[in-house]
Amino acid sequence: MRIGILSYHFPPEPAFIPGSLAEELARRGHEVRVLTGFPDYPGGHVYPGWRQRWRHLTHSERLTVRRVPRYAGGDGSTGARMASYLSFAGSAAVAGRRYLADVDVLYVFQLPATTFATAGLSRLLGQVPTVLHVQDLWAEEEGTGPERRGWPGRMATTMHRMHREADAIAVTAPSMRDLVLADGADPERVRVVLNWTDERIFQPARPSRAAQQLIRRDGRCVVMHAGTIGVRQGLETAVRAAAALEGRMDLVLVGSGAEERRVRGLAAELHAENVRFVERRSPVDMPDLYAAADYQLVMLRDLPELRGTVPGKLQAALACASPVVAAAGGDTVELVERARAGLSCPPEDWATLADRFWLASTIPAAARAEMGRRGREIYQREMSLHAGVDRIERLLSDVATGRQRVRSPERTS
Repeated sequence: MRIGILSYHFPPEPAFIPGSLAEELARRGHEVRVLTGFPDYPGGHVYPGWRQRWRHLTHSERLTVRRVPRYAGGDGSTGARMASYLSFAGSAAVAGRRYLADVDVLYVFQLPATTFATAGLSRLLGQVPTVLHVQDLWAEEEGTGPERRGWPGRMATTMHRMHREADAIAVTAPSMRDLVLADGADPERVRVVLNWTDERIFQPARPSRAAQQLIRRDGRCVVMHAGTIGVRQGLETAVRAAAALEGRMDLVLVGSGAEERRVRGLAAELHAENVRFVERRSPVDMPDLYAAADYQLVMLRDLPELRGTVPGKLQAALACASPVVAAAGGDTVELVERARAGLSCPPEDWATLADRFWLASTIPAAARAEMGRRGREIYQREMSLHAGVDRIERLLSDVATGRQRVRSPERTS
């Protein structure tokens, strides 16, 4: 097949889903054309050594990447993000009309950033079937509910229309499927494809002495949260739970984010000396830190749109054979419980989470290792790169051949 890929982010940005998908599809013999922007994530500034220009093509065997200019919104404000989204939509429409005109199928890595670009390309490309790989359903903090006015509301309306009109939709969790169906999508066109992680990085490891010195102290149980400290995670709940167990376990928060100051402030207010903060680390360092901790903490707030979300840190932890403490709702907890890969509790309930932390601290090392083994087993079976690309490839093929069968009578009329 000739496969077009539309993605707002692409390597060298940390965008391993579209990046690894493109590489694997090309390795399997497909001709792959990627349309993306110039790398600027997470800082909002184009990477050193890169210069935005109109005709920027890179080639490898069966894989071509075309980058188009977009506004680099370095201040991270809503207005700057919207300007970046709209400028990418315009650039993608101009370049994509010819660059993607003869592909058999268009795959869209569907984030809010690609909404307008997808809508524009769908109109311009006409008969090219489209597969949306939906990653996000409008975070509360972005203010993008369908009832909102202005550009956020327009984005939401456009997204809902695409759910109804796309030839096929892949969703990253079973509950997300229900949400997409509520938008009016045809149930026969929606399939679950769990995300994978960067398997070149996230593998079981033995902890280095440096990692142990950074993460551990006094031989206590260590629960580690790695990643964004943001609105979605609700880490204040974890701080309150850990504060109730001073002297028995440590909570180590590795990363940064918009809520870091608030979370640090709560830890100081509660005099929670067993809550420690470690600055953000490179992804390549994380398996070493995972191995130094006893559990990985996966948290999501109790919001309807997050019940259909499986955060990427869960796949990373399972791939590393790290046992998990999950304080979330919906599919995240269901996966952990089904795999028997750790402990779970409802979201935003600090007392119950404190109970799970206490229980975690009592579980012997051999039992924790068995949890990790079971977690890695379910990852390899249901969430791995191989399993995910198999499902995406099958979906692309079904859509491409289905559209060809629909079009064939028109050619003979």
